[in-house]
Amino acid sequence: MSEELPEWVATELAELGGDDAAEVTEDNAPVPVVAVVGRPNVGKSTLVNRILGRRAAVVQDVPGVTRDRVAYDATWNGRRFTLMDTGGWEPDASGLQAAVAAQAEHAMNHADVVLFVVDSTVGATATDEAAVRLLRKANVPVILVANKVDDERGEIDALGLWNLGLGEPQPVSSLHGRGSGDLLDVVLDALPDAPRERYGAYGGPRRVALIGQPNVGKSSLLNKLAKQTRSVVDDVAGTTVDPVDSIVEVGGQLWQFVDTAGLRKRVKNASGAEYYASLRTASAIEAAEVCVVLIDASQPINEQDQRVISQVVDAGRALVLAMNKWDLMDEDRRVLLDREIDRELVRIPWAQRVNISAKTGRALEKLAPAMETALASWDERIPTAKLNAWLSDIVSAHPHPVRGGKQPRILFATQASSRPPRFIIFTTGFLEPQYLRFLERRLREEFGFTGSPIRISVKERQRKQR
Repeated sequence: MSEELPEWVATELAELGGDDAAEVTEDNAPVPVVAVVGRPNVGKSTLVNRILGRRAAVVQDVPGVTRDRVAYDATWNGRRFTLMDTGGWEPDASGLQAAVAAQAEHAMNHADVVLFVVDSTVGATATDEAAVRLLRKANVPVILVANKVDDERGEIDALGLWNLGLGEPQPVSSLHGRGSGDLLDVVLDALPDAPRERYGAYGGPRRVALIGQPNVGKSSLLNKLAKQTRSVVDDVAGTTVDPVDSIVEVGGQLWQFVDTAGLRKRVKNASGAEYYASLRTASAIEAAEVCVVLIDASQPINEQDQRVISQVVDAGRALVLAMNKWDLMDEDRRVLLDREIDRELVRIPWAQRVNISAKTGRALEKLAPAMETALASWDERIPTAKLNAWLSDIVSAHPHPVRGGKQPRILFATQASSRPPRFIIFTTGFLEPQYLRFLERRLREEFGFTGSPIRISVKERQRKQR
């Protein structure tokens, strides 16, 4: 492969196997994985942010914020590795917490090195001892991290963790950064084959963000496409907090899917983890190329659904509407849904609609063609000569109305950019919004642009002063 990929992408491609798996890096070396595990609220995500040098993982001073295993690209002293954040592990968890623990156990079993984080201010608990027994069965190198050692006095508390039988505790303060460099040196010693850091842009699979309200089925869709439990799913709304990235093969090609936190109403009034989760979702939309907006087809389309769609359109991303939970539909609801779409989604008639069921797998094969069509429209460029020939015919047949005794003339048009397509029209005067909407509608009728927003701006010619 000539394209350079992010490290976590290379790791997942290696898990998928295939001819490309061995060529995901320059030196054909697999990127090692460092998993951060521990019981709830010991500071795992704070440590991840400290190692990354940025606020990537959502952090709040309550247990259970992180639920999925989330991979990040990390470097230290010119060496690269994948850092995997996990949810809090508990031995006898049930319900949602059991699913979170299963994700953490998956990380323990598939990592090259495990950072086992313990709260040094509390000391070793029964849960920590149960986790140690599980780690011994995993047969991977384990580095014991004594977190929350904020000063020299805290190092004395850290010495009490020797009795866990995992060797020397590494005292750190993930909040203040104390000892984090020494910890990373120990990590690199345990990862002798970590490839060197490289620079430059990368290509790779097209980026897809799964967007929608809470509990609409985003994580269920990702799990169904990936054919494994990649995101924790529960009936409780707001299960996903951190964006979860996965490489998934759909329609014969690889896609980089990002499962995001559900967008709620009144985000400005949100606080804590919910507020930061909304920021991560907004960043995921900006980083995506196409957004799949999931709508619960069994419920009426509401204002929040429209707000989510508007956020995608305003960001200029390709759009596919996935009407989920189709298995819950009856004939009466289908008739009502068609009316709701005509009424509530009238501003985006260009968006493709796919009726799916993430639970049963209904019509998921239609998702890839819809995304490919939307991305083709998002990338499309119209030659200037062809665009102006079309515009001349339209203006001749439907000239701009005369206002105040004046009629603006359209002189020239060009496509300034793509992703999304952006057009500039040069005129002798102001063009009314209604006329611009007319031009956009006719532009789509002629050239398509199915699944992609387009931008049309007007530049008035300034008269030269005598």
